[in-house]
Amino acid sequence: MFTKILIANRSEIACRIIQTCARLGVRTVAVHSDVDAGARHVSLADEAISLGGQTPAESYLKGDAIIAAATATGAQAIHPGYGFLSENPDFVDAVEASDLTFIGPSAKAIRAMGLKDAAKKLMEEAGVPVVPGYHGEAQDNLAAEAEKIGYPVLIKAVAGGGGKGMRIVAGPEMFEEALDSARSEALKAFGNDRVLIEKYVEKPRHIEVQVFGDGKTAVHLFERDCSLQRRHQKVIEEAPAPGMTPEMRDAMGQAAVRAAEAVGYAGAGTVEFIVDASDGLRTDRFYFMEMNTRLQVEHPVTEEITGVDLVEWQLQVASGQPLPVAQDELTITGHAFEARLYAEDVPAGFLPATGTLAHLAFSERARIDTGVRPGDEISPFYDPMIAKLTVHAGTRADALSKLERALSQTQIAGTVTNIAFLTALTRHEGFAAGDVDTGLIERDIETLSAQPVPCTRTQALAAVASLTAYDGALSGFTLWAPLRHEVVLHQPDAPSTAYVSPEGQGVFTVELESVTHQIAQTAEGWRVDGAKVSADVIQTPTGVSVFWGNAYHFDVPDPLARGADAGGGSDMTLAPMPGLVKTVSVKPGDTVAEGDRLAVLEAMKMEHTLRAARDGVIAEVTTQAGAQVKAGDLLVRLRGEDE
Repeated sequence: MFTKILIANRSEIACRIIQTCARLGVRTVAVHSDVDAGARHVSLADEAISLGGQTPAESYLKGDAIIAAATATGAQAIHPGYGFLSENPDFVDAVEASDLTFIGPSAKAIRAMGLKDAAKKLMEEAGVPVVPGYHGEAQDNLAAEAEKIGYPVLIKAVAGGGGKGMRIVAGPEMFEEALDSARSEALKAFGNDRVLIEKYVEKPRHIEVQVFGDGKTAVHLFERDCSLQRRHQKVIEEAPAPGMTPEMRDAMGQAAVRAAEAVGYAGAGTVEFIVDASDGLRTDRFYFMEMNTRLQVEHPVTEEITGVDLVEWQLQVASGQPLPVAQDELTITGHAFEARLYAEDVPAGFLPATGTLAHLAFSERARIDTGVRPGDEISPFYDPMIAKLTVHAGTRADALSKLERALSQTQIAGTVTNIAFLTALTRHEGFAAGDVDTGLIERDIETLSAQPVPCTRTQALAAVASLTAYDGALSGFTLWAPLRHEVVLHQPDAPSTAYVSPEGQGVFTVELESVTHQIAQTAEGWRVDGAKVSADVIQTPTGVSVFWGNAYHFDVPDPLARGADAGGGSDMTLAPMPGLVKTVSVKPGDTVAEGDRLAVLEAMKMEHTLRAARDGVIAEVTTQAGAQVKAGDLLVRLRGEDE
């Protein structure tokens, strides 16, 4: 076993690796950007080396600097985590050339699986079923190939992953724009704009198999169902897959092992399959999609049902030890779910968000993998994941109930999150019944993305707490203070006004539009109309959050601040988040129709297309490709009716 390793990653996965290393007595070296100088993974590691810079290209993608840090600190091996350099074969070669061990598969195996078209050919030769499609080298007549396959089709970057460089195309009239967009995104993310075309399975399930090899033989640790996806990004994962039969599990497991052994795979990997679930789970209806030659984000659900620490296995095999167990020694116990908690604005189309975590408290009923602490900032430079919340129980129904409860007990203030969306998923009738496919979220997106509406009692609590923004601590009311305070509470599309009158000894009368409540703050907590309530009320720098069954966040507006919609409206296209302007598609004088593409903004490792809100003529373009913009910056303006 190694005595010291360097972790070439950040945030929750770096913390996860450090946790296992600490248990095993392996010392760890963290690396970090300037942005992450005070990050949790840096504080947990035994040593830390600065890479400088802010963006991934300036820090976590600097392979030479990472190798130099490992050599300088006496580390024997480098663990890449996932993302960044984890599937870069050139980095693996450089690590091994420096007499260090790469904790993962060989460069040869990564190259074999790294290009989707070549990997599919290899899988066909190994007897692994693949989806019908075009995987050829020629890229000059892809529209014709799509016609041969038959719409709908899926465009996928050959070097892709994580939904980047991927587009679903329903018909030929949309093919060229989708192709251009996929190529552009793929080139930026992977340095390779080649794509493949394959048949789009209209009722698909995404089921993947965890494999582990020692370079010669491999075993599988059963399957995970990752069908709950939003724009090809996984949202909630579970293991085992609902409805899985012993025959199907055996067939998929054997296919995954054949895939791993075909490339001499060493370490943890995942073989991803698309399953046609239109007639249940059948052994003749699953197809190889790709192999992720690294540890997966969702590996905790596999660990929970098998009792295996996959990071420990990675360290053991990379240090020259054999596979810890044989296939017949692996078993499934119970059921597990993992939910990904993100800083993202769900009602605004799941836009990534930033902010300072003014309050952060996780449920004690779940396993929490996180890279942040209270007071940490969610920056625009990296993925906006806050944490992974994983639960395990004896049955699927019990595990799902446990997940819902754990989400409801999670408290995050200071940035918008997807917790309400995740909670709505746990209550979805189809998901609860195990009737899942990759289109479930999109079909019910309006219902699932609806935000909880605060009742008048919740508003009254917020109004009392928010007074501290004006008058100091709640105990600070005096005899000469105003007897009635007006408080304006802002929620998206739901501003409200309350009138708060202090009655003394922590008691307040709150008048709302149609009801009056009495609020009392006591040593035991809050009381509403005389009844004790299990609400937690947290003041943040910009407002107040009430955690009471759901999470409700209210902004307390600064009376000196300009209205959020001042000067806005359909004439103006504003940056919805901080990011890099990738392309600008219009110039002053151009005529556009509602829905036409105006610009593409790159933020949080994803491309976001900004479109015209109405028909009109471009009056002003205030940005250009390559510009870094802040949230709310004006990018494009349409002529007004009086111009």
